[in-house]
Amino acid sequence: MQNKLLIANRGEIAVRIIRACKELGIPCVAVYSTADKDSLHVKVADEAICIGGPKSSDSYLNIENIISAAIATGCNAIHPGYGFLSENEKFIQVIERCNLIHVGPNSEVVKVLGDKARARQIARSAQIPVIEGSEGIVTCLNEARTIADRIGFPLLIKAVYGGGGKGIRIIRSQDELIKMFDLARMEAEANFGNPDVYLEKYIEKPHHIEIQFLADKNGNVIHLGERDCSIQNRNQKFIEESPSPFICSSLREELGNCAIRLVKACGYTNAGTVEFIVDENKNYYFLEVNTRIQVEHPVTEIVTGIDIIKEQIRIAYGDQLSYRQMDVIVRGHAIECRITAEDPKNNFLPCPGLIKSIVLPGGPGVRIDTHLYPNYTVPPYYDSLMAKLIVEAPTRKEAIRKMRMALEQFIIDGVKSNMEILYLIMHDINFVRGTYDTGFFKLFWASVQGEY
Repeated sequence: MQNKLLIANRGEIAVRIIRACKELGIPCVAVYSTADKDSLHVKVADEAICIGGPKSSDSYLNIENIISAAIATGCNAIHPGYGFLSENEKFIQVIERCNLIHVGPNSEVVKVLGDKARARQIARSAQIPVIEGSEGIVTCLNEARTIADRIGFPLLIKAVYGGGGKGIRIIRSQDELIKMFDLARMEAEANFGNPDVYLEKYIEKPHHIEIQFLADKNGNVIHLGERDCSIQNRNQKFIEESPSPFICSSLREELGNCAIRLVKACGYTNAGTVEFIVDENKNYYFLEVNTRIQVEHPVTEIVTGIDIIKEQIRIAYGDQLSYRQMDVIVRGHAIECRITAEDPKNNFLPCPGLIKSIVLPGGPGVRIDTHLYPNYTVPPYYDSLMAKLIVEAPTRKEAIRKMRMALEQFIIDGVKSNMEILYLIMHDINFVRGTYDTGFFKLFWASVQGEY
């Protein structure tokens, strides 16, 4: 049987996976909602099949329709991309029961690591520092108050099955804890289908550092260095870079080794990311594992020269890793900006609409991952990400200059975007110096509110 892969996603990541499939000579099938019938991934795939209406629940979250589409088109593998069902163990279980290949870790690993409290326990067993907090889930306010007395304030209430920056509340006093604990549980139930939460000491102004790894089915594991994802708005990343301007070589190696130990401890295969919080004194703590490809994977691809999506597909089909750890050499510097259809002047409200025209920047060291084209309509039903603009240069200083130029040249007519904000950040003294942390954007936004 010839290999054939279905992409259970949309937008730029679907186009990205299609490109990898074509380079590997693997036929691919796109799925789409009725709102996405004219989307680029539908046009460039070998085949395309409609899986439901515009709402995600009717299409990209509809497990039955996606599996039926895979079987109907003769696919033997499914790549989930990111978001939607990419970290849903029930979806992966159905894939496995249907004797299809999931391009990612198995359902048991996804289930275990998706439970953030359990993942912390695995990290401890692998001798990885974990932020002080509860040993597991916290079920009642009295238990939460006892833990708060032990670890002190500020602290975080975190949804066990949260992710993507959602399901987190900062608590700075006993009064806030009393007011917010039950509310946090209700929000977790509403957003993630499970009310379980745990507590964690809140580290002020940390750096958000993540390690990309690859693991094959023969027990080979490598890490591909770090990405700095500290620039965030409402816990949502929107600028990433590699290498981190904050991390030294010894800490980089230590974090990489921690990631490898954790991967081996839980029997993980395929691509994934271990996320860490690093404080101002360079003490590091395990945060979570992302059991999927991430939006920001291109910055790692650029500095290592390794096509992570192609490696994902090879590993899923049983191939051994194409690289050893000694083959992974980081060269130069890469920065990624996420271009979103949002209005910064209106609280970053999503702005769907018709793309009247688009001019893409170019030149050496400029990469654009996008699904946009002239006269394409950005639908109102999904994430507002329109494009990822990635630049590479020999040094960080040169990469920043190149990103400024690329943002100047990038023109999207018809919808509002965050590009002007990204351009201003590229000129901010703290960003240029590399002296930023996760508190950067709040201070930056306050400083430009009057003039913007």
